[in-house]
Amino acid sequence: MSGFFEELRIQRWDDHRYYHHSRINQALHLLSALSFLTAYCLLMVDPAIAALLAWLVSMTSRQAGHFFFEPRGYDEVNQATHEHKEEIKVGYNLRRKVVLMTLWALSPVALYVEPSLWGWMEPATDASQYLHNLGLLWLAIGVGGLLFRTVHLFFLKDVKSGLVWATKILTDPFHDVKLYWRAPLFLLRGELIDPMIKHQRV
Repeated sequence: MSGFFEELRIQRWDDHRYYHHSRINQALHLLSALSFLTAYCLLMVDPAIAALLAWLVSMTSRQAGHFFFEPRGYDEVNQATHEHKEEIKVGYNLRRKVVLMTLWALSPVALYVEPSLWGWMEPATDASQYLHNLGLLWLAIGVGGLLFRTVHLFFLKDVKSGLVWATKILTDPFHDVKLYWRAPLFLLRGELIDPMIKHQRV
C-alpha cells in the first residue's frame, strides 16, 4: 500500500505543479471542489440533481480554469513545454477533455431527439422529468469517463496507476480545498500567477 500512496502523492504533485499556475484557475478549482463536495452529499439523496450540479457548476468552472486561464507557454518553473506536459498527462489532457466535454454538451440534444435513449430510461413527459433524465445521463457520462480512462491506464501503464488515478480524481475535491482555499485572497492582492516559490512536494 505504501507504493500506492506514494504514486498518489506524485500524481497529485505533478497535477498541481504542471497545471495550476494561474490563481484564477486555482480559485475556479476551489469553487469546483466545493460544488463537487456538495454534489457528493446530494448523491445519496438525489443522484440526478447531484449530477446536474457537478456538471453545470463543478466541471464547467474546473475546465474553464484550464482552457481559458492556465498559461500555455514554456513552463520556466518545471522546465517543460506545454506540449510535453500534454503528452505525459496521466489523466485527461486538453484534447481528451474536448472529447469528453463535447459528448457532455451534445447529450441534451440526444436526449431530446430520443427521449428514452433507445429504451434505457422512461421518456420524460415534462421539463422536470427531462432534467431528471438529463441528470442521470450526465451521471452515466461522468462515471463512464472515469471508468474508461481508468481501464485505459491499465493497458497504457499498469493496474496500480489506473486505480491511483481514479482515487486521485474522486478525492480531488478534498485536496483542492486544502491547496487552493487562499487563491481568492491572492487574486484580491492582484496576483494572477502563482510564483511557485515554495516549489516543494505537497
